[in-house]
Amino acid sequence: MFYTDNKLQYPVRVEKPDPLFARALQQAIGGVEGEIRVAMQYFFQACGARGDPKFRDLLMNTATEELGHIEMLATAVALNLEGAPLTMQEEGARDKMVEAVMGGMNLKNLLSSGLSAMPVDSDGVPFDMSHIYASGNIAADMTANIAAESTGRTLAVRLYNMTDDPGMKDMLSYLIARDTMHQNQWMAALEDLGGEESVFPIPNSFPQAEEQSEFSYAFLGFQADGSALEDGRWTQGPSIDGKGQFTSQPMTALGQRPDLGAARTGSGAQTEQM
Repeated sequence: MFYTDNKLQYPVRVEKPDPLFARALQQAIGGVEGEIRVAMQYFFQACGARGDPKFRDLLMNTATEELGHIEMLATAVALNLEGAPLTMQEEGARDKMVEAVMGGMNLKNLLSSGLSAMPVDSDGVPFDMSHIYASGNIAADMTANIAAESTGRTLAVRLYNMTDDPGMKDMLSYLIARDTMHQNQWMAALEDLGGEESVFPIPNSFPQAEEQSEFSYAFLGFQADGSALEDGRWTQGPSIDGKGQFTSQPMTALGQRPDLGAARTGSGAQTEQM
């Protein structure tokens, strides 16, 4: 069950409407880094969370928070679009609508939503849920969430630097702060699960004795000339999960040349393939 009190989670104000910035804000709503993505990701992770109920609680509360962020951003888009005219004025190149279009306004916000936000990215492409990761493995999901919040915070910082509007900077400063918390809470959840040496490799329920263990901690190089690999933390020393030692080596082909045999009769292949 969800509740609303009809108030925004944080104040949203726009001192000078900017249709171009409204388009940019759409990325924070319906882009792959946006709030629809994380709201739905955390929601479906929560719906499928098994085991200790505190993780479901963590996920569902954060999903609900992200719905509030969508509302804030949608309000900001609408307020920024208020400066876009609804009618064409016959002033040639000085026409305000032409000026708005040339300035980068997304016409979908005018033609399809009447100067309101939409569940689309900055190019007007609808969010299609293909970037929702809810694996049923709590550690895998928390790891995916760190990446989601990292890209979201990066986007919010770029938006912050795009605008001089004090109200928009204030709102984005709040969203950036929440991204900071969310990155930390997902990392804290991984620590609560036992940290690097207990969580990884994911899933930790698979017996590593059944892996091809000689490849478990080997960094493989695929340079055609077999040249030496550059050293890094991932090429030597103890593995991050504490269960092995990193090594590095050039990779040579271990398998055979693929041979799929002849095509089947009636498969639509050429005669030469049969």
